[in-house]
Amino acid sequence: MDLTDLGLTEEISAFVREQNLSEFTIGRITQEHRERYIVSTGNKEYDAEITGNIRFTAKSRADFPAVGDWVAMMVYDQDLAIIHNILPRKTVLERQAVGKTGEKQIICANIDFAIIVQSVDNNFNINRLERYLAICYSAGIEPVLVLSKIDLATQKEMKRTVKKLESRERKVKYIPISNLTREGIDRITDFIRKGITYCVVGSSGVGKSTLITNLLKKNVLKTSEISRSTNKGKHTTDHREIFVLDNGGIIIDNPGMRELGMTDNVGGINTTFKEIADLGLKCKFRDCRHINESGCSVIEALNNGLIDKDSLDNYRRMLREQEWFRETVAEKRRKDREFGKMVKKILNEKQKNKFGS
Repeated sequence: MDLTDLGLTEEISAFVREQNLSEFTIGRITQEHRERYIVSTGNKEYDAEITGNIRFTAKSRADFPAVGDWVAMMVYDQDLAIIHNILPRKTVLERQAVGKTGEKQIICANIDFAIIVQSVDNNFNINRLERYLAICYSAGIEPVLVLSKIDLATQKEMKRTVKKLESRERKVKYIPISNLTREGIDRITDFIRKGITYCVVGSSGVGKSTLITNLLKKNVLKTSEISRSTNKGKHTTDHREIFVLDNGGIIIDNPGMRELGMTDNVGGINTTFKEIADLGLKCKFRDCRHINESGCSVIEALNNGLIDKDSLDNYRRMLREQEWFRETVAEKRRKDREFGKMVKKILNEKQKNKFGS
């Protein structure tokens, strides 16, 4: 296996040549463990850490390397390396950092497709699905929905789930599967192509890691305690990791995500709720919030039964989150500017006192 098997493109190779990075070893981050990284060159893996310059110039966690990143590193021992540069990212799948208002967390980088897994049981949630779609569209990543655990659902339950899905998200490609009977796994295998990177996202317990195990055709993932209900071990993903399938597809396993807060890219929300966003362009007022304003085309469409109320409520909720995120970021920047001015003023006064004494 070499770098092309990990997804190296001509664009990345051209950047390495243009920036005169030939003295460095180029690799792709396949795992992250608390600011220590496993970087692969295809035929060898290195335990790597970042330079002090990257650490101290980073404005946020989003400026640190992430799984899927291409990096330039200097190997200084047989299996050890220092990451000097993060190469330009083609795409970045990100969310609002949990518990850190106004900050972003990169889920993974340089992704082509996101496989969103929801199980056909209590986990199935259209509102959460729309959040996944929004962060995918914001990044320019194509989403694909996998409906797992169909072996646990009756035909009536499946029809109800599909009807609910198609009533709100008609444009989303979806694949029903059973990790137990392997029904539908061949459809995912046929969909995955060599050299293309896919990330698997979803809540804990929906079968993400089991799906990857089925695609790999071998068990390389950890299992936790035995489940009392199924008497089987449950896969537990506690870090992000890249795997290369037999057919050459590149797949990233991710820990389960409970929160998917919106960041500052409004494009993803407008793409997810395109029908509502397009109607909003016809509103009487440009800053219409589609609540009770006069001349609101969205409210008119809702009253005429042309759009779904639950979808509109979710659209409003996500826009409010995004607005709050932007306001928080703006407030942080304002405080940083004020702090910088204060520091500069103190330094200037010290200089004056020094030369005036």
